[in-house]
Amino acid sequence: MSWPRVGGLRALELGAPGEMRFRLNSLVLTGSKRATAGLRAEYEAEGERLEHVGEQLALLSNDGHQIATVEVTDVVVLPFDRVPWEFAASEGEGDADLEEWRAGHRHYWASVGTPVEGETQVVCVRFKLV
Repeated sequence: MSWPRVGGLRALELGAPGEMRFRLNSLVLTGSKRATAGLRAEYEAEGERLEHVGEQLALLSNDGHQIATVEVTDVVVLPFDRVPWEFAASEGEGDADLEEWRAGHRHYWASVGTPVEGETQVVCVRFKLV
């Protein structure tokens, strides 16, 4: 199963559908959210390649419509416990510190059936709104 495509672009679907996705998309549209983290294993399971610098992605709403386009500015794969605060803060989700970011991400990924450990590979993607 590969990721959806919209207008020839790979889709970017942030968080879980519903209120979470609406909130995260709003953060992107206001310029607060300039990064997102995903699990390397999800890319492998879905047969997707990593994003690359310069790639444009279609940001999708809850109903699957493109609401914006973002351009990838950086992609780094790191163990979960080595993701730096600088990256975590650029996700713009209001975490006070790295420990809060880690706790929130552990909770989210566990809730969708993919719990993480310290060495779990995380794809850290930075982007800008275009």
